[in-house]
Amino acid sequence: MRQSGILMHITSLPGPHGVGTLGKSAYAFVDFLQQAGQSCWQILPLNPTGYGDSPYQSCSAFAGNHYLIDLDFLVSEGLLKQEEVDALSWCEQEDRVNFGLLYRNKLTILRKAFQRHGETEDFAQFRAENDDWLPDYADFMCQKDRFDGQPWYQWPDEIKTRSAGAFAGVSQEQVQFHCFVQYLFFRQWDALKAYAHQKGVKIIGDVPIYVPYDSADVWCTPELFQLDEQKNPTDVAGVPPDAFSQDGQLWGNPLYRWDVMKQDGYRWWIRRLQSAARLYDRIRLDHFRGFAAYWSVPKGEETARNGRWIPGP
Repeated sequence: MRQSGILMHITSLPGPHGVGTLGKSAYAFVDFLQQAGQSCWQILPLNPTGYGDSPYQSCSAFAGNHYLIDLDFLVSEGLLKQEEVDALSWCEQEDRVNFGLLYRNKLTILRKAFQRHGETEDFAQFRAENDDWLPDYADFMCQKDRFDGQPWYQWPDEIKTRSAGAFAGVSQEQVQFHCFVQYLFFRQWDALKAYAHQKGVKIIGDVPIYVPYDSADVWCTPELFQLDEQKNPTDVAGVPPDAFSQDGQLWGNPLYRWDVMKQDGYRWWIRRLQSAARLYDRIRLDHFRGFAAYWSVPKGEETARNGRWIPGP
């Protein structure tokens, strides 16, 4: 049976707080899809964005993007006050997004919600159900806060290598805050997805094949990536020259050590796809070609010209 739908990322929805969110506009868009006879909503990756704010360069393959948490819902729940939300600036120009401003102010206001929420059985259950990735991600974000957003490979050596005692400067409250942010995201996403299902709309989501160097994934499991002893990439991802680009595309993402991943049955990838299956009804694997063979470019090259094809898994 043929189906049709619309590709539009959630950040493109209208909203008063910087970008589109999982709030009323998202529900209205689901209603529109149903009324227009559409049965699919395709979106871009929902993971938190890193430097450059591309959804294809996420600092975690498992976490959700805190930009998308709807503040109006938190006001209605009593976790925020309207005057607190209104007191913050969300954009400098109506037709442009200031991601730096959004990053700072969204976390600032979510800390107020965290202080009012406290411990609940639901929050504790969320942490327990996501124990395979959430603690590492929360630690990563705490260190990001601690070092003013610097990439992990510029942190002090004992923290860069996650040595014993590296987390002495991080409080349990800070860790719990970043867990709480994820709790809010997944709670709001699950509600929106359930509403879409009620309206006969399925979600198609994207899974980028690579993760960026500055990510919780590389920091926590460096053995899965092509890094040297100092944890610097030896070869990076890209695509070769073609009719559209004489130099190819130099993405710069660290490449996987497929030989190491194979030893435990590709557990990291299975976990990643299980995580995506929780978010989406159908999954699109971005740059699927890289599983068959990938373009490997020596680190330090200025273009992708001098790469080579390496067989994939």
